[in-house]
Amino acid sequence: MSHATPETILQATAATLATLRASSRPLTPRERAAIPPQEMPAQDPRARRGNMDEVALGYSAEQAQVEAERCLQCKNAPCVDGCPVRIDIPAFVKAAAEARFDDSIAIIRQSSLLPAVCGRVCPQESQCQERCTLGKMLKNVDHAVAIGRIERYVADLQRETGRQSIPDVKPPTGRKVAVIGSGPASITVAADVRREGHDVTMFEAFHKPGGVLVYGIPEFRLPKAIVRQEIDNLRAMGVQLELNFLVGRTRQLRDLLDQDGFDAVFVGTGAGLPKFMGIPGENLVGVFSANEYLTRSNLMRAYDVSHAHTPIYPSRKVAVLGGGNVAMDAARTAVRLGAEEVHLIYRRTEKEMPARVEEVEHAREEGVIFHMLQNAGRILGDGNDCVRAIECLRYELGEPDASGRRRPVEIAGSAFEMALDTVIVAIGNESNPLIRQTTNGLNTDKYGHILVDNTGKTSLDRVYAGGDIVLGAATVILAMGEGRRAAAAINARLAADAART
Repeated sequence: MSHATPETILQATAATLATLRASSRPLTPRERAAIPPQEMPAQDPRARRGNMDEVALGYSAEQAQVEAERCLQCKNAPCVDGCPVRIDIPAFVKAAAEARFDDSIAIIRQSSLLPAVCGRVCPQESQCQERCTLGKMLKNVDHAVAIGRIERYVADLQRETGRQSIPDVKPPTGRKVAVIGSGPASITVAADVRREGHDVTMFEAFHKPGGVLVYGIPEFRLPKAIVRQEIDNLRAMGVQLELNFLVGRTRQLRDLLDQDGFDAVFVGTGAGLPKFMGIPGENLVGVFSANEYLTRSNLMRAYDVSHAHTPIYPSRKVAVLGGGNVAMDAARTAVRLGAEEVHLIYRRTEKEMPARVEEVEHAREEGVIFHMLQNAGRILGDGNDCVRAIECLRYELGEPDASGRRRPVEIAGSAFEMALDTVIVAIGNESNPLIRQTTNGLNTDKYGHILVDNTGKTSLDRVYAGGDIVLGAATVILAMGEGRRAAAAINARLAADAART
């Protein structure tokens, strides 16, 4: 990744834009393909190791326009097919190229409620940008139109200039909908259902709303002020929030329908149950799930020692086990919390890592040490039952497994010790089990995912579900797509009820 300064990047962009504006005719596809992709300005790695500020600094207006000029405006719009909520990407990109930024964000918001979030954390390279014709023409998805970065710019501009409008709400219908959870799927359902005039109450188990957006994703990737603004928009629409309310304990799901007068329920409780490896030593002091580690830092601000609501374990040498985005988040958080060494251990090669390339590059820039084709076999403790080391095993890749990735095969006699004081397990999450455990008749699969039909309806009448509780750990935009589908079904059901009365 280039280390050009933001100032150098912006100077180059201004010169490119001036050249484009000097043309008196529309650009040809070949000329658009020749425009250099716009690099994202970022904090210097040496500085950001010591702060929680956002790493990517965002495009300038000129960069957004230049990047948008690269779009070929394909008639078949393959990028839209790659978007789970089917944003009209060519239209919003064209508006950005013409500096019609208000029009650009208005087009996005017809389909997406969280553009500033999705512009930052969605894996566009495996969704809309993977389908981009320009990327295919250049034979490099990294050179596709940077759809997410343009989306982020127009969303940030609207928020920062105070021009963000609250969606219109139809007259009251007298119907009530409960939304369990407050992550991306639930936010989408709450807004779409409330728009139709139904009363909406959102129940959140934590003391802050936002779900994985606040407890899972670090501040340096997604500033929490952005999430708060979206929650404030829901409140402004009239959505009621009940915090510290654990459905399944505070109230049963059926109580909401049978006793509390709700006409429908949406379950969006996510995948919050961490997986562990089942190896010796995982009960030692100094072993954490990535969920706990990140929740302490993100939700309860453990990194702000003088104002934190919770302590966090002091670490010198940390191992993070896993290769996904959560593993990168945990490793990069450990760096910022003052660890002298952070080692990321993954049993395949970097090519097979599910983490976004950008997150891997940022982690490496910040000093995270990568160990490929290795994994922990057991965690070793000292006389006080605290972590002192892991026994690591070396692997080689064999035949592909069910995921399509080559299966790691242990190399006999390869064990060695790595001295550590902290181990963070980041190998995935399972569905939150509480609601299925406390709700008779709610069908789930063997992994605990709630089973739904093609509308998002569960096995229970008037109960719908979506997001990670259905999909397993997925992306923000996929969860939003699930929420949009379920909201449409809920609205249709309530409209039919009204027609019969």
